[in-house]
Amino acid sequence: MSIRLEVEGPVGHVLIDRADKRNAFNLTMWEALPAVLDQAARNSDLRLLVLRSASPESAFCAGADIKELLANKDDGEWLTANQAAINRAQFQLTRHKLPTIAFVEGDCVGGGCGLALACDLRVSAPQARFGITPAKLGLVYPIHDVKLLIDLVGPGQAKRMLYTGNLIDADEALRIGLIEQITADPSVWIRDLVGASPHSIREMKRFVRRVLDGQNGEDEETLRIFAEAFSGHDFFEGTSAFVEKRKARFGT
Repeated sequence: MSIRLEVEGPVGHVLIDRADKRNAFNLTMWEALPAVLDQAARNSDLRLLVLRSASPESAFCAGADIKELLANKDDGEWLTANQAAINRAQFQLTRHKLPTIAFVEGDCVGGGCGLALACDLRVSAPQARFGITPAKLGLVYPIHDVKLLIDLVGPGQAKRMLYTGNLIDADEALRIGLIEQITADPSVWIRDLVGASPHSIREMKRFVRRVLDGQNGEDEETLRIFAEAFSGHDFFEGTSAFVEKRKARFGT
């Protein structure tokens, strides 16, 4: 399999491992990703997922496997299956229960950029480049991923990236809000996320998704979640640690 989960304590690393094809995604990989995400969701010890290349010297992901697309361009059944697999994988990654970081060390292009967009946070090595290239191939980007892009960089910058298909460097990606930080080592991000309250992150991630999907006010469920946090273990541990001037030891 060209995509797999490796567990390192509370961190799950979702590794893209097809270096000979610059980590380009084929149909088999799109179909495999949801199972890898489900595997991580079932592991109660995990607090964070990091999506990255298994080979740092390779691309993060060069996008879709263009040769596979060309070979199947006249096969309607294959094209339908490919579209469904991409949509399912992207939807599940965007809404995974764990916080997710895309650590981008090389080129992040097309569908690869879509994978990064689907994560909660994007951290980039200095040499990384980003681009969304369907306009150079006569293709169209999925609307789910277009929305993820607009949510991050706004409609103007999104149109620039989509209409031109040009690559931008890490500095430009940071300037327009496509990524959160440039660093060769994401360990600080990993440490801070792993050390925070899993309950708080889980529920606030759901709240963020609600807002991005159009909700702009409280409802019965969000009010309940807010109120119930005050009787939870993480609230007791977090406040006790604050008063005692020690590091909190949250559960899973």
